[in-house]
Amino acid sequence: MTKGLWKGLTLTVLIAGIPSISIAQSTASNQTQATLSAALDPPPASDAKVNTTHAPADAAQPSIADEMKVLKDRIEQLETEVKEEKARSLADSADTEALKAAEKQMVASTGTPMPPSAASTPAAAQAPAPAPAAAPAPPEMNAQTTTKGEPFPGDWTWLNSNGHAVDSPMSTKYFTPEFRADANYILDYNHPKDDTMGGATESFRSDEWQLEQISIGGDIRINNVRGRILTMDGLFSTTTPRNDGSVSRGNWDLTGAYKYVSEAWGGYHWDVSHGLNVDAGIFVSYIGLFSYYNFDNWTYQPSFVSSNTPWFFNGLRIQYFPTAKLKIEPWIVNGWQSYARFNGKPGLGGQILWRPKPYLDFVWNNYGLGEDDAGYPGRSRIHADYSAQVKFYDKPKAFFDKAAFTLTGDAGCEMGGGPAVGYYNPKGLSPEKGSADSYTGGVNCHNSAGGRPKQAFIGWMGYTRFWFDKDLYAITLGGGQMNNPGRYLTLLPPINGATAVTGTPYFTENPGDRSQMHDGTITFDYMPSQFITFTIEQGYRYSDVPYWTGRGGITPPGGNNGAPTQYACISGSPSGYGYGTDLSIVNQACGGAAGSTTSIWWPDLRTNQTNTTIAIKVRF
Repeated sequence: MTKGLWKGLTLTVLIAGIPSISIAQSTASNQTQATLSAALDPPPASDAKVNTTHAPADAAQPSIADEMKVLKDRIEQLETEVKEEKARSLADSADTEALKAAEKQMVASTGTPMPPSAASTPAAAQAPAPAPAAAPAPPEMNAQTTTKGEPFPGDWTWLNSNGHAVDSPMSTKYFTPEFRADANYILDYNHPKDDTMGGATESFRSDEWQLEQISIGGDIRINNVRGRILTMDGLFSTTTPRNDGSVSRGNWDLTGAYKYVSEAWGGYHWDVSHGLNVDAGIFVSYIGLFSYYNFDNWTYQPSFVSSNTPWFFNGLRIQYFPTAKLKIEPWIVNGWQSYARFNGKPGLGGQILWRPKPYLDFVWNNYGLGEDDAGYPGRSRIHADYSAQVKFYDKPKAFFDKAAFTLTGDAGCEMGGGPAVGYYNPKGLSPEKGSADSYTGGVNCHNSAGGRPKQAFIGWMGYTRFWFDKDLYAITLGGGQMNNPGRYLTLLPPINGATAVTGTPYFTENPGDRSQMHDGTITFDYMPSQFITFTIEQGYRYSDVPYWTGRGGITPPGGNNGAPTQYACISGSPSGYGYGTDLSIVNQACGGAAGSTTSIWWPDLRTNQTNTTIAIKVRF
């Protein structure tokens, strides 16, 4: 075909972004002229008009080869776009089928249908489905996102101490708020007339509704700088600090400064491995497995291994996540659940947390070096606390859908320093029975050196939990045992308002003083939402020495008299004499006769306690 033959018929083609092309064509037998405009794409956004007229005869015409090449390239481009569109349509169809399958699985496992999604409308099918909310990191992690991702991915809401909340709807880029409320009604079958219970970190008042905890705060993160604040009010704000004896050393009211704070720290995150954090302030310890906060736990009243070990540390921690399944966390702290140092040495410790499988959790806590008995420099403490948690059954579609157990073992002791001569109560008898023996020197872990009394702790606890009806209900069975000669970790009953600083002559904590206890609980939880738990718990606790509050109560007549270190008189007034004084002299000071103790007030302490607890716990 030559130029001479391309006359008569002009074809003008408009292609988006390409100038119109005019092609003249003629044949020997039929010379006709026509104009054809084909718009293969929408016109440009401007108001420019398309030229559909004949080009002047003398206008410069592009070569036929160039025009054909442009047209061929555009056709190939359009064919490619059609193929890509078909591929997207096939992918969207696959996504729609996947969404339908996911919806069926969610309905089968949770009974709750998915909200309208890409599976329901063709328009929505082009948008990616939103990612499901991930379970929040357990509070002991506190790692931020790294280039390798968060440590311990997966669902860990089955763990004791972690709680069953799966997300935080109020979370923003920089702040994740937190609110907690915990109210209880505890019926103590000893029916103490002063409604005062002792020997626990969760059970304080009988036959009353009480607000155990009300807290607000959250986590802040801006770039790699991080912090956490959680206030503490309710009964916890007075019952937790009263177990810290370190505040008696030196000045400034540390109890007043910290009593309304449960966690408060600031630190920095480095994007190393799966995370490296350095934080300073008050942070939770997790020695004893259970969380500081009852919402997070399988039971309301934990056993002695948890209840008698620290809930918090004040100092510095370093969290290193070398892999997605391992955390190594050293501590440099003031002491054992203490705002300050008790004596001359701080405490050192740390945690190793390993989660090799989605159904396995192992934690090793160790503590040492600290001199944690006020007034006894040179007396050091060591402690080991090891726990395992195993989810051994998981059938989401069954009515009985999940089961797990925990097992914790603790061992520790104190050694060294003490008065040159002291007294202790190896038989655990009450002071009026007169059973003190003398000793010289300090204390020992094994009661084998120079007649020093044994100052040790050994205990265990175990719990098994069963979930039903897609985790709507749960039942937990368990308990534990503690042997603590020396009573250095046995909680002091608040007799006449006694604290760890004051002590009490009615329940001594001398080296070697006997203390053996065991307990058991059965707990039923109803969890209609991830943010609330209704709990009913039946518990029993036993001590081989009088310890639990009896019907007569542990408050002197007329109320606490402000002198917990002294014996009280039957009238309720202080006697002026404390532990170690001949009881005949105390009785005379109270207006009684020599050789008698009838004018001395005695708290009513029992060897057993049975409780029913009803609690409502909220966490956002």
